[in-house]
Amino acid sequence: MTPFVAEIIGTMLMILLGNGVVANVVLKDTKGNNSGWIVITTAWALAVFVGVTVAGPVSGAHLNPAVTLGLAFAGKFSWDLVPTYIAGEMIGAMLGAFLVWLFNKDHFAITEDEGAKLACFSTGPAIRKPVSNIISEIIGTFVLVFVIFHFADPSVTLLNDPNAKIGLGSVGALPVTLLVWAIGLSLGGTTGYAINPARDLGPRIMHALLPVKGSSDWSYAWIPIAGPIIGAALAALLHTALS
Repeated sequence: MTPFVAEIIGTMLMILLGNGVVANVVLKDTKGNNSGWIVITTAWALAVFVGVTVAGPVSGAHLNPAVTLGLAFAGKFSWDLVPTYIAGEMIGAMLGAFLVWLFNKDHFAITEDEGAKLACFSTGPAIRKPVSNIISEIIGTFVLVFVIFHFADPSVTLLNDPNAKIGLGSVGALPVTLLVWAIGLSLGGTTGYAINPARDLGPRIMHALLPVKGSSDWSYAWIPIAGPIIGAALAALLHTALS
């Protein structure tokens, strides 16, 4: 599996499970209908865990153009690889969104609330104020990327053999899982914490293409793209300055 394919599959799984829980909570007559924000934020964090577990050993599991760009801004990732990674992330996000629709097709059909159906694909503000909304996305993504810069290598060195290391395997995905969970619980209530341009744009494109009634709200779509990119750049700038 190449890094490009790993980013596709990892992002696809993340979106399938992350947007899947939104569908389970907001669509009509699902078993999880109205189960609440805590369920959504928890399941989204676990969705990130799944995506990182699958893609991590191959691509490093960016799963997010903001992470890819943040690492490149900080000189920790080759700019030559940025287009390939972002393309994989976008394709994966679109595939994941398609699977969410396919899985919940019957419930989409009986749900009348167009806003709820859009929420199964992309994010939206609780209070629509563009300046406040983009600040929310900038801060949320800044926290994500800045903390990622400080993750330690997930391995254990044996005292009697410094050259031998025991990797922690899937447990290495736990830090970013907890980080995304914390961001969702603390900073997610204003805009739905996209903190990932592909996570919002890919599914929004699928919402426009699939037979789902209602507006795709393109007038808001620039915020979960620009905000995360700015937040990632600021995180890289501060990390570089401190280093």
